[in-house]
Amino acid sequence: MTDNTSSPSDEAVQNATLQKAVIVGIQPGQSPRVIQEASRFARLLRVPLVVVHVDVTRFVTYEDPDGYVHSAPIDINFDAGTAEFEAVQAEAAQALDGTGLTWTARQLVGDPALAIKALANKLDAQLIVVGTRKRGIGESIREFFTGSVAARLAHRQHRSVLVVPLEEPVPDSQPEIWTE
Repeated sequence: MTDNTSSPSDEAVQNATLQKAVIVGIQPGQSPRVIQEASRFARLLRVPLVVVHVDVTRFVTYEDPDGYVHSAPIDINFDAGTAEFEAVQAEAAQALDGTGLTWTARQLVGDPALAIKALANKLDAQLIVVGTRKRGIGESIREFFTGSVAARLAHRQHRSVLVVPLEEPVPDSQPEIWTE
C-alpha cells in the first residue's frame, strides 16, 4: 500500500524492496489515465509501482551518504506540498484499490525532472510514466521557463519515459495546440 518515509534507514530498506519499479509522477487532480497506464505496465513487468509527487515549493539542502534528502521551503507556507501529497495519496489509493499491485507513494522535492531522475537511479527503475501538461496560457508560460518535465527526463537519463496524454487530442485541422 502506501508509506510516508520518515527516516533514512526506513527509506533504505524500502528502496531495496522497490528495485526495478515503475515510477509514475502524479499531480493532484490529474487524469486517472496516467496512473492506470503506469499500473498496467507495473503489472506487465511484475514490479512494484512508485507513485511520486514533487513538491516544487521546497528545495534540496543536502543529501546524506545513505541517500536521505534534507529539504527547506522556498516559501513560509510549509503546508502547500503536504496537502498536495495527501491528495495524490488519496487519488492513488482509489485508483489502485483492488488491483493487487504492490505500490507506495513518495514525496520528492525540488525540480521535478531531476528529483524523479534521482529516485529512478536509486531504484534502478524500469520505466518512468508522466502525463502531458494541461493546455492553457499559464501552463505554456511555466513550460517556457522550466521546460517540459517529460522532455527533460527523456534527455537527461537512460530509462524509457512513457508520456500519457491527459486530454482529448488536438484535431489535425486545428493549427494551434494551445488556444487559450
